[in-house]
Amino acid sequence: MIAELGHYALVLALALAAVLVLSALKDSIVFFNSPTDVAEKKLQPGSRIRLGGLVKPGSLQRGEQLAVRFEVTDGNRAMAVSYQGILPDLFREGQGVVTEGALDTVGTFKADSVLAKHDETYMPKEVADALKKQGHWKDSYGAAATGSAR
Repeated sequence: MIAELGHYALVLALALAAVLVLSALKDSIVFFNSPTDVAEKKLQPGSRIRLGGLVKPGSLQRGEQLAVRFEVTDGNRAMAVSYQGILPDLFREGQGVVTEGALDTVGTFKADSVLAKHDETYMPKEVADALKKQGHWKDSYGAAATGSAR
């Protein structure tokens, strides 16, 4: 009987450990956060995340020494992004993008990498899902995405 209670305690401890690990990783498992997600989570400066959405038309500004600024939007909110480096060849306004980096103290997202779509018809699934969730999905996106399945 005592050995049986020991087994139950071990199973319970393992289950509790699994729940704690999964809840701790919950925010890390997300492929990216939209600007709305970032605002709602009230992330602290220095928090490393992936930010995704569409490059807001008219927001792209190129500076000296490969410095670039643009805004990423999910249709509800936009977030300023600064990046220094070579952008992907297919990076452009109005297209899906996922950036990796951290928030600075004034709310600008300092990206250290920028990922853009790989051809004219592809949009990352996470970006498409976020656009659908925010109510900014266009039927032409779905037709293009269906044509690009490989």
